This record gives sequence, C-alpha cells and structure tokens, in this order.
Amino acid sequence: MNKIKNQEKCWDELAEVKEFPTPFQMEEFEKHTSHRMKILDVGCGYGRILNELYNNGFKNLTGVDFSEKMIKRGSKLYPYLNLVKNDGEKLPFPDDEFDAVTLVGVLTSNFQTGEQENLIREITRVLTTRGVLYVSDFLLNDDQRNLERYHKYEDKYGVYGVFELPEGLILRHHTMKHISKLTEEYEELIFEKTIFKTMNGNISNGFYYVGRKK
Repeated sequence: MNKIKNQEKCWDELAEVKEFPTPFQMEEFEKHTSHRMKILDVGCGYGRILNELYNNGFKNLTGVDFSEKMIKRGSKLYPYLNLVKNDGEKLPFPDDEFDAVTLVGVLTSNFQTGEQENLIREITRVLTTRGVLYVSDFLLNDDQRNLERYHKYEDKYGVYGVFELPEGLILRHHTMKHISKLTEEYEELIFEKTIFKTMNGNISNGFYYVGRKK
C-alpha cells in the first residue's frame, strides 16, 4: 500500500506538467464499437483519450484514475467528462456495466504482474458479455539506455523490464508474450507493434491491442 501511495504522490506531482503522447488508434477502435456504447477509460489521467472519443461522437463516457490531481486537471480541461477518483484496487463500478474499456499506458505503471492480473480481472468484471477491450502500452526495447536500466533493476523488482525514473516512478516495459497471457480470456481482434514517444520525449517500442471478452 505504501508503494501505491508513493506512486499516487508521484503522479499527483506530475499532473500539471506532463503530457501523455501515446496515440489512440481511433479507426481501429471504431471498427469494433459504436457511438451508443458505454465506455470506461481505466487510468484516464487528465482525460485526453476520453476527450478524443467525445470529439469523435462517443458521449457515454466515464474515466477513472487514482491520482486526485489528474482528475482535477481533467475536470478543468474537459468539464463535460465524467471523471472518477478510485481509492482502492477494485474498480468502483458494478458487474457488466460497460460495453468497452480502454487501457492506455496504464500497465507500465502497474509494474507487478499480480497488479496487472488484478486490473485485467476487474476490467473483465465490469465489461458486458462480448465487451471490447482496447489496450496500448510499452514493449521491451533493445537500445543501450534501456538495456542498462532493465538489468540494473531486475534483481530489485524481480522482473526484467522494470526500471525507475528520476521522478520516483517505477515503470515496466513488456514482452508481447506477457500481454497475450494477460489477455488470454479475450478473443484477439488485433495486436500490432508500433513506436511511441514517451512522456519524457524518448522513443519506445509499443503496441495496441483490441480484444473481445469471451
């Protein structure tokens, strides 16, 4: 819990100064959804993905994040969005509540495998039968800077790909095999590798995924 609180504090401190550039593949998302669907963005930050969805005709939108200051920033920027602060490990919504869930750049900051598995279980719980899951996040890199930090922190955290940032955040880059394992209860509709710019302006391997709850 202290680790979670520490990460929450870090994100609160970064809430007004960081921009999240990870692109949202709207065209791919719209292939498997409709504007009438009820959509949840988990780890919504300041609401940028929800705002993109809103501007593309999706109106039944909810966002949830554990950073109070991220929620406050989003509420000021986009007062028409429904942004909710989450205080626990469970999502504050009933079963089968949403038709689609988006999860963009969230697994990276929930670096422990158990945390990620719990998050996906909660998402599966709140999704309707045959609901759509959109995930986009970071993959392992093979450049010297990343290799050095993966090796540096592997013993400390027990996972290759985990590293610390000077801001105090603990992040993780993933293998595609790991992401496939996390989403094994979903029918894979698309899984594409891509390249992202990070919030600190670096380049990283990444992916976007769309699946349907089995």
